[in-house]
This record gives sequence, structure tokens and C-alpha cells, in this order.
Amino acid sequence: MVRPRMSKAFTREDDSVAESPVVLTPASPLPSGAKNYMTPKGEQTLRTELTRLIEVERPAALAFEDAEESKRELHLLDQRIVQLQNTLQTAEIVTPPTPPHTQVLFGATVTVRDQFGEESRYRIVGVDETDLDNDEVSWISPIAKTLLNAKLGEKVKFRFPAGEDVLEIIGIKY
Repeated sequence: MVRPRMSKAFTREDDSVAESPVVLTPASPLPSGAKNYMTPKGEQTLRTELTRLIEVERPAALAFEDAEESKRELHLLDQRIVQLQNTLQTAEIVTPPTPPHTQVLFGATVTVRDQFGEESRYRIVGVDETDLDNDEVSWISPIAKTLLNAKLGEKVKFRFPAGEDVLEIIGIKY
């Protein structure tokens, strides 16, 4: 009996060898042509991470006993290093304005009160600094776009997923 040949496309030479993960560098969340604004704190955080990756993490990955694991880790580290370098290279650092702080600008921490008396705080930062767990929102987010250029005491309308609300600017600090 003659067995039909199976295409090599459906076989694996060695099942014990794990395939290297393909990790793509994410596209920038910035709209085309937009500037990469960043706060001084954000720049420092990214520079610290870059230094740690280059001086600590990368040498540690080179020391892995398993060559395949070392190769995968180096690949991931190198991608993040390139991403950080590109981000920092294109960043436009925005320094806080001088007091008095009466208008919401980039880098502001804005305290708002909704129509029910509930207070919320938002810090308007660069896209690479966004941290929703710490109320740091990107300057291109809908809430930041609504708040930017508003003045202390001003009321602005914002449409949340649950519906429209009126927010009063009750605090601005940098």
C-alpha cells in the first residue's frame, strides 16, 4: 500500500522546540501629524525605564542559561528599548505654566464636580503617560478635550457612557 505524502506545511520538524513569539511594536496612538506632548515627570519616568532596560535587564537576559529563553527575552527588551527611544526622540516636553492656575492646560490636574456633587480628578498627560488607574488621561481623550482651555469655575458638558453630565471646574493645579 502506498501512503499519500503529507505537505510539509502541516508538519513540525520537532515538537520540543517552542516557536519564538512575534511581538509587534504598537502603532502610535497619536493622530497623524499630532505632536507627542509629554510632561517633565513622564519624560523622567520613560528615561528611567530606558536606563534600567539597557543597564540592568538586558545584561541579565544575556546571562540566561537557556539560549532560546535568552533570545526571546532580548527580542522583547530590544523592542521596548527602540519604542522608548523613538518616543523620547519625538517628545515635546511641556513645562507647567506659572501661577495663578486659572485655566486648564496640558499637564493640569483638574478637579471637577458633577451635577450630583460628586468630585473627580483628572490629570491631563501625554499618550505614553496615560494611567487610568491613577486618573491620568491622555490629552487626546474625550474628557481631556472637554476640559482643556476651560477656566476655574466654568461649567462644561461631557457625555459619559451613562449619559450627559455638567462638570464644574473647581480646582486646577500643576
